[in-house]
Amino acid sequence: MGKSSVSDRIRVGIIGASPQWGWATYAHLPALQSLPGYRVTAVSTTRQVSADETARRFDVPHAFASFEPLVEHPEVDLVVVSVRAAEHARLVRAAIAAKKNVFCEWPLGVSVEETTELAALAQAAGVRTVIGLQRRLAPGARYLRDLLQEGYVGQVRSATLQVSTAMLGHTRPKAYDYTADATKGANALATITAHFLDTVLAAVGDFQSVAALVTRQFEHTTLAETGEVIPVTAPDQVLITGTLKSGAVLSAHVEAGKRNGGGIGCTITGTEGDLYLSQDLTVSGARGDNQPLQLLPTPEKYLLSAKGALTDDAHQTAQLYAAFAKDVAEGTSLAPDFQHALKLHRLLNTFAESSASGQWRTL
Repeated sequence: MGKSSVSDRIRVGIIGASPQWGWATYAHLPALQSLPGYRVTAVSTTRQVSADETARRFDVPHAFASFEPLVEHPEVDLVVVSVRAAEHARLVRAAIAAKKNVFCEWPLGVSVEETTELAALAQAAGVRTVIGLQRRLAPGARYLRDLLQEGYVGQVRSATLQVSTAMLGHTRPKAYDYTADATKGANALATITAHFLDTVLAAVGDFQSVAALVTRQFEHTTLAETGEVIPVTAPDQVLITGTLKSGAVLSAHVEAGKRNGGGIGCTITGTEGDLYLSQDLTVSGARGDNQPLQLLPTPEKYLLSAKGALTDDAHQTAQLYAAFAKDVAEGTSLAPDFQHALKLHRLLNTFAESSASGQWRTL
């Protein structure tokens, strides 16, 4: 991963590092602690006591009760924005204004206009950016892409993505109340579809044309801890049909609020065989006719960093950080950036437009 002496480490400040459960303490901090090329130098939350608790737990030297001192701190090279989507824009703007490199969780903005603005600001400032679409860099996902490019299935004929989850249904935790609001940037289209479809598109390539149905079937949801019933304006079902630039077809069904038997997986069919990407991002495959799919162990070369005791989510996040460090050191472009975020956000908008018009869209 390049040099790892203390002076050469990328120094990271994390906004939103709550000591209670959150993506920063669940994925980012364990990931960064496993990488010799990084050092977390600062964390911030909205309360000094919670920032201090996280700093103690993860041995971070600086803790702040607001984001301003973190983004301005001379010992921070990379600012990580790990808060609710609706708060991303102002924090990303502040980091860019301070001329700091920025890692923002997906989605970058809650609208394509906001995402366009932030991508342009970063480009104008000349800062490096990373968007938190970590699944596309998981070892198994990268292995799948190479298997397809090497012709394991012959010519790809179809890709079928199925995502069903109990999340964002008739009940949800109070901490997820904002997901009921379509304008807050966290729902079946804005987040669930984006994360899982991006992983598949990284392997099979881009759309040529699409038709989509984006719909809402839950009028209300109940907050589990309090029993409060709140209105839902966010979509919970997304169906996509499209053609890829390769000539293959792709279908996807993303369903939130499934009561039983949920699951995630993608089947890819080719002229010579088939591949399957499972929920844990392992790959199975078979060639020829009427053969059972067999697990295809991911070769070690696809690990940008060791897994060790990390959870799958933390290891995927570590892969993204390792890719960024490689980009900085070697000039590569492995980690998805804000321009990639803008491209994906525009695609999601195309799905919504197709659904509203009932028409196919050419990309």
